[in-house]
Parts: sequence; C-alpha cells; structure tokens
Amino acid sequence: MYSMNFDITIGKYRLAALEKVAIKCSVENLADTADITLPGTLFNRALKVEQKIAEGDAVRIRLGYDRILRDEFSGYVSEIATDNDSVRIHCEDELYKFRKDLKDRVLKSVTVKTLLTSVAEEVGKYEVACDYDFTYDNFTIHAATGYDVLRKVQSETKANIYLRGKTLHVHPQYAQIGEKVIYDFAVNIEKSDLKYRDASKRKFLAVVEGTDAKGKTIRIERGTTGGDKFTLKLPGVSDRKSLEQRADEELKVRAYTGYEGSFTGWLEPYVEPTWLAEIRDTEYEYKNGSYYVLGVETTFCDKGASRVVTIGKRIENNG
Repeated sequence: MYSMNFDITIGKYRLAALEKVAIKCSVENLADTADITLPGTLFNRALKVEQKIAEGDAVRIRLGYDRILRDEFSGYVSEIATDNDSVRIHCEDELYKFRKDLKDRVLKSVTVKTLLTSVAEEVGKYEVACDYDFTYDNFTIHAATGYDVLRKVQSETKANIYLRGKTLHVHPQYAQIGEKVIYDFAVNIEKSDLKYRDASKRKFLAVVEGTDAKGKTIRIERGTTGGDKFTLKLPGVSDRKSLEQRADEELKVRAYTGYEGSFTGWLEPYVEPTWLAEIRDTEYEYKNGSYYVLGVETTFCDKGASRVVTIGKRIENNG
C-alpha cells in the first residue's frame, strides 16, 4: 500500500497538518487554482493562520506517494476564510499578478497578440507566446485590470489563454499538444462520466456577426447548412478572417466523433491540460483513441488522492 505525502509551503511556513487540498487546472479557465483546507485546531489549540500568512504570500504544493513528490501547483494566496471548524486558503497561479489596474486607453485595429503583449508588459514584464490570429477594430481599456482584459479576450475569441512560468500563452484550441498518458478502463479509471458521440449525427451551422465602425453588420457562416444553428455576436469586430476564426473555434468544441465528459483516476499517472489521454477499452475498441485534456482537478486528503480528467476532442495521428 502506498504512503501518501505532501510538502506545502505558504510564505515562510511549511504545513505540518492538512485536511484537504483541491487543485483545478484548465485551458478553459484563465487561472489555475488551489484550495488548501486546514483543521481549525491542532492539538486542541486554535490555529491563528491570519497572524502567520497573508494575501499575496507565495504558495508551493508538492504531492506524491512514498516520499516521491511532484510539483503540482505554485502561485499566491488570494483569500483566507474560516469555514465552520476549518480554515480555507484559496490560491491562484501566476495570473494573480494580472489583477493589477491598467492605464485607460483605446487601441485601434489591434491584434490579440499586440493587445496582450501591451498588457503583459504593463503588469510585470511577462513574455507572450501567441499564435492566435484575431483583430479588434477597437479595444477599450477603462477601469480594468490585466485579468479583466484577459477574461474578455478569452470569452470573445475562445482562445486558450494560460500562464506557464513568466510566459502568457495564447493559442487556438487544440493547437498545443503536450505529453501522452495512458488510461485503461480495466486498469486505472476508477469512475467514468464519459459519453460517446458520433459527429455524423450532429451537424452544426455557426453564424458569427460582427460590426464595423459605421455599425454595419458583417455576417459569416461556417459549418453544415441545415445543421443545428447557433449565433455569436462580436460588436467592434469587422475583420472577416477573425470572425471565421471565431466560428471555427466554436465548431471544434461541438463537432467531433469520440468521447466527451470526464473520468476519475488516481494521483498516478500524472496528467495536465494540453496533454493527450489515450483511452483504452477492450470491450469497445472502436472508441479507443487519444483525447485532448482540457482540465484536471486533483484532490488530496486523508481518504485518498484522485484526479478528475476532463477531455475534449479526439486527436488523431499524434505519436
């Protein structure tokens, strides 16, 4: 039987006791987060956490079995709350630093790369790795933080936006492929909420409407005529290529053959967003394939450790 171990530091302190830690990582969310839950008392003495740690303190979480630990999260304390008899410490990754007020300004005919490079430099000299081609006619920054701008861009473009170290990544969905990990229903999948769907039975028509400087509507359609129709509106965007890109990104999410949903495994094997999860099932081999990992939620407590893996579309011919 494996021995579960943790090494968690907050500020200048290392935790001696832990009730639970839950780490959420996803390419669909801006920030990776961690919730650390401590017992309200230790050896019958109340923990005066607020006197030892504070918002903004650095956090590092390492988890593992038999003292073989892996870095699972690094970031900063964003909130400390008392919940019944426990103390909950909410943390965000490096994107916490983007919660900084920006100077008001209006950028005209600006690409996503130029816009976010400007924001990243103002926030704290972060580098930007962007291969997402999208242009705004106008982008107004008013009483906003860097985080607000990132959230708006992600919502409107459907780009994957996340930080790795001091580099802000901005990519089309499924463009970045990491390592591969194998999951087998007979070996290391504890529970499954996966559903298999056939793209040939689900057709979609994406309609994206933008507006130019005179208020004229620019309309594009992508997908299958006669399919389930959905409409997206992007005021202030008139570049047809950008509108087509937005439609294509949405179709990627909706139209594919393969599994959708999530499944639960254990702490091993390790997996993270952008990796490929090769799913194997000897009873239904036609469903086997490699699927893009959208998000991972890791839970570690005295009852055990697990990872809930949320997948996106099936990726063919990748290793």
